[in-house]
Amino acid sequence: MSPFLRDVTLLALGVAAILTLLTVLGERARHKRPGDAGVGLFIARVDSWWAMAILFTLAMLAGEWAMILLFAIASFAALREFYTYAARMKADHLSLALAFYILLPAQFLFVYFDLPRLFTVFIPVYAFLLLPFVSMLRGSTERFLSRVAEMQWGLMIAVFCLSHIPALMLLDLPGHEGDGRGMLLIAFLVLAVQLGDLAEFYLGRRALGPLGRKRVVPGLSAKTWEGAFWGLAAAGLTGLALFWITPFGPLSAAAMGVVASASGQAGALVLRAIKRSRGLRDWSHLIPGQGGFLDQLDSVIFAAPAFFHLTRLWWMTG
Repeated sequence: MSPFLRDVTLLALGVAAILTLLTVLGERARHKRPGDAGVGLFIARVDSWWAMAILFTLAMLAGEWAMILLFAIASFAALREFYTYAARMKADHLSLALAFYILLPAQFLFVYFDLPRLFTVFIPVYAFLLLPFVSMLRGSTERFLSRVAEMQWGLMIAVFCLSHIPALMLLDLPGHEGDGRGMLLIAFLVLAVQLGDLAEFYLGRRALGPLGRKRVVPGLSAKTWEGAFWGLAAAGLTGLALFWITPFGPLSAAAMGVVASASGQAGALVLRAIKRSRGLRDWSHLIPGQGGFLDQLDSVIFAAPAFFHLTRLWWMTG
């Protein structure tokens, strides 16, 4: 068994053990409190986590192409959710078609063919200049700036930011060439951010009650400063526990977990503000118990570019 396959197996078994424990706790709670909506929501979330963990593991075992395809599909779904509620008119149909069927596939193809100079500037430079021009050609100037800005924002968060996750596989990490560390970095990032979010939610808002009353942004989110601290702590501990699947040392892995969680929590607040401006509770209901892809990936969307570039600029040049 190769070191990569061994690490993937150990990681998958660890995640399966955690999900099994959560499943047992959920079933016990359902037996004690039949019909409880909160318990039903918790079980639905755990079932969704099982499905996502299985898909993610299969993609890791299949290879880089499968991981890139997985996130390209997630990006397509997230972009569709965002544009469903974005300002648009008939004059923008061609621009939207370009976003879905040309710009999005091109971005992930740049990742697949390991073209970092293109994938890091293609959307924030060339797509940002192209879309307003295409919409302008239709001659409609009504709410032109807001329409263009929302199209650009959709590409930025749903495509550009998400493409940084599979791009982690392509980093040439000194001393780890060809050993799958890049693939495992994706698992590290997702687990650190998601477990940090879980700790922030349950410890900061639920379990500790009085300790979670100071809201970060009153009137926008129930996220509290105490919860944010617990989320950072949980992400740091997750990074420390998973340092063996990364090119980092224990303390560096813990620090990277904290950075990812801090970026992710900021992203969750930004996406919440956008939802609130549209009067939405969830972006969609595609994932049972989780809302839509943007609801599930809001933290990872902001964490991915920060994590990618910090890894690239620090550990590759240090």
